[in-house]
Amino acid sequence: MLARLEQLEQRLAEVNALLSSEQATKDMNTYRALTREHSELSPLVQHFLGWRQASADAQAAAELLDDAEMAEFAAQEQAEASERMAASETTLERLLLPKDPDDHRNVLLEIRAGTGGDESALFAGDLLRMYLRFAERTGWRSEIMSASESELGGYREVVLRLEGESVYARMKFESGGHRVQRVPATETQGRIHTSACTIAVLAEADEVGDIEIDPSELRIDVYRASGAGGQHVNKTESAVRITHLPTGIVAECQDDRSQHRNKDKAMKVLMARIKDKTLREQQAKEAAHRKSLIGSGDRSERIRTYNFPQGRITDHRINLTLYKIAYMMDGDLNELMDSLTAAHQAELLAALSEGAQ
Repeated sequence: MLARLEQLEQRLAEVNALLSSEQATKDMNTYRALTREHSELSPLVQHFLGWRQASADAQAAAELLDDAEMAEFAAQEQAEASERMAASETTLERLLLPKDPDDHRNVLLEIRAGTGGDESALFAGDLLRMYLRFAERTGWRSEIMSASESELGGYREVVLRLEGESVYARMKFESGGHRVQRVPATETQGRIHTSACTIAVLAEADEVGDIEIDPSELRIDVYRASGAGGQHVNKTESAVRITHLPTGIVAECQDDRSQHRNKDKAMKVLMARIKDKTLREQQAKEAAHRKSLIGSGDRSERIRTYNFPQGRITDHRINLTLYKIAYMMDGDLNELMDSLTAAHQAELLAALSEGAQ
């Protein structure tokens, strides 16, 4: 590990030199890649320098142990330095874990109503608000890319774009089945109903180079937007549906009055869905890769239950139950997401330990 850390320290010096050169911003793709690498390396090298200083302090204290007058002080200094070294080593192990190449990306979050009819669609609306509030708390930008509203005010399907720092790293564990248990507003007998929504978190594809699409393989249909009210509805063919013929993947958008903007939004969703399909096919071929439930993002898997009568949210993958449903539905999700991230990192560390044996 020491040799690897020394290499990364040297690489950070190289990246700093490249970023401070006059040529740095001439190629913006290279510049963005360098700034991202810098942000990943900086905390790692900082902790490595802290470990090195603690190691030097421990060694200096050890040399004083034979001095009768300094022995007690030196023993205390050595113990403190050893504690700092151990803490730094734990942090460095975590920072050296294999990185998901998509962690820095923005995401498209798809929420679909499932079993439960109108109540499921209302819950989809609640989940959308929860993630919008979380994005607001985190300082991310959010944009609804497309939405299919239900009659009672919820959503049959809604696609949300989240943009900011390390969005995918934070959101990727949300893919899967979300179940709700509560008394619906439409229930006259006060009975608790169970319904569900499915969430898919897709890493957004780069507009250039990440996913190559042959324009001849696309079918683009335009049609009149449907939906409630508004003087512009059904007067112009502004809605756009794009079909990728080789895969059959479809994306559509009718939320904007501009056909051009709707086409751009639909294309972003289509590219993310194709990228997601490609990734899943790769993972299926590598049976051992991302074998853990947390990392698999299996959308058929029930990952979480929201029990309103008991005021709790339970994540079944890590057996975590939090009795703060009101706060969490208002976007206070950090404790849950921190726990999921920690569990995933623990699994990666265990896998690395098994591989080293």
